[in-house]
Amino acid sequence: MERGFSMKKGMTFPTSLPTQIVSNEEFSPIGQTVEQARVEHVARELVEKAASRQGVTRREFVRTTGGMAAALLAMNSVFGRFFTIGDIELFETAAFAEQQGNPYFIFDAQTHYVSSHYDPSDAEANRKGAVSKQALLSLRKYIREMGLNPKLTGDRGTLDDLSWKNFVKEVFFDSETTIGLISTPPGPYPQEAVVPPKEMAHIRDEINRLAGSQRMLAHGLATPQLGAADLEFMAMQAETLKVDAWKCYTGSCPKGFDRGWRMDDEHIAYPMLEQARKLNVKRICVHKGLPLGPVPDYNHPRDLIKAAKDFPDLNFMVYHAGFRGVASIEQIFAKTGEIPWTTEFCRMKEQEPGLSNIYMELGSTFAQLVTTYPLICAHLLGQIIRSFDMDHVLWGTDSIWYGTPQWQIEAFRRFQIPDQLIEKHQYQPLTRRVKEQVFGFNSARVFGVDVEAKRREVPNDALGRLRMSYLEEGPEPSRRVYGWIAG
Repeated sequence: MERGFSMKKGMTFPTSLPTQIVSNEEFSPIGQTVEQARVEHVARELVEKAASRQGVTRREFVRTTGGMAAALLAMNSVFGRFFTIGDIELFETAAFAEQQGNPYFIFDAQTHYVSSHYDPSDAEANRKGAVSKQALLSLRKYIREMGLNPKLTGDRGTLDDLSWKNFVKEVFFDSETTIGLISTPPGPYPQEAVVPPKEMAHIRDEINRLAGSQRMLAHGLATPQLGAADLEFMAMQAETLKVDAWKCYTGSCPKGFDRGWRMDDEHIAYPMLEQARKLNVKRICVHKGLPLGPVPDYNHPRDLIKAAKDFPDLNFMVYHAGFRGVASIEQIFAKTGEIPWTTEFCRMKEQEPGLSNIYMELGSTFAQLVTTYPLICAHLLGQIIRSFDMDHVLWGTDSIWYGTPQWQIEAFRRFQIPDQLIEKHQYQPLTRRVKEQVFGFNSARVFGVDVEAKRREVPNDALGRLRMSYLEEGPEPSRRVYGWIAG
């Protein structure tokens, strides 16, 4: 993070949509924009008026679907009509539900959990609707004693299994997410990452054990600059931890190196890709955009074209869609009409029409742009769908840095590319069919998940039944984010 830049970790926003950019610990966030401040002001006014009309407190109203309706209406008021939302939805839950339509199958290709030090005083234990350490111990005890999941009979009932306590509530209770893929920011060595591979696999296995079905997948880490030692570590991760994909950071370098690496480097990266092929873990998830590490250019996605051509049997998932970031983007876009790095990468892909093993993932990129620059968000979605096709764009939220992913789900469900942009740039409209592909069908295909079978299974697994009970009792999403904000 930059020197002299004031930041704080964690915040509860007053609205159902964050009105300031949140960092996933991989970049420095910008401060609240003038437009975001206006959105916050308009949303507050809408909530106050609606709450008064219904005879409830502001806090009670924000817990209803009216809170989200107010946020989306405020966005439209400030930025123009980007979201399909009607005034009646501010007051009528049934109207909000009708506009939502049938549930989507949601596969979140990038999630994170929050370590215990984020709530050292156990303040969440005193807030209605929050999940404390004791509550999760009771949850597991309830599932065990009710026989909802026989695999929990061997539980020790200690806090050792609760490192993911916030994750369960925010992702699986407060959102419609069906399946998530756990990831981690890098560290000095892969074994010392923010969440080491062994812990990611543990989180995956514990959540799946709790659910009684597959709800989580886990990344392994590949750090090819470490040479033979990393190839051995990859083998352990594949054979022992059974990782589902590899996470790579081309901009970040391990301790002892002063720069990143490139995916098309035949000496550094290709032995890693050959090892991934040999281990039959052929999904390469690579951080591109949102520069980190000593040399920003190593985060540019251009190196993936050659690598994808040379390894056609591997799938490359471009995390953050190669988006360089929001810093100065409004001025750059106004001057050039381009979205730094992403537009250039889309042009490169269009020059390789036969290339079909590169996927664009939306984690952090959609969350930042949709709340800050929705016009540029529309262009980014239009460009990547036009260049890579709707079946090569993956839903990811980078949650729970951004709190529950539900606000992102609702924002994308309601988001539309304006007709004038579609006509001028030949963008594809964001129809329900397009959103079905992006929300989950595409990742399900890449990771070998049977969507229809999973849809039948999830409502009846332990997490599905507990979520139904949780919703019936009246949930209280925290509206808290766990990443960094400026201020």
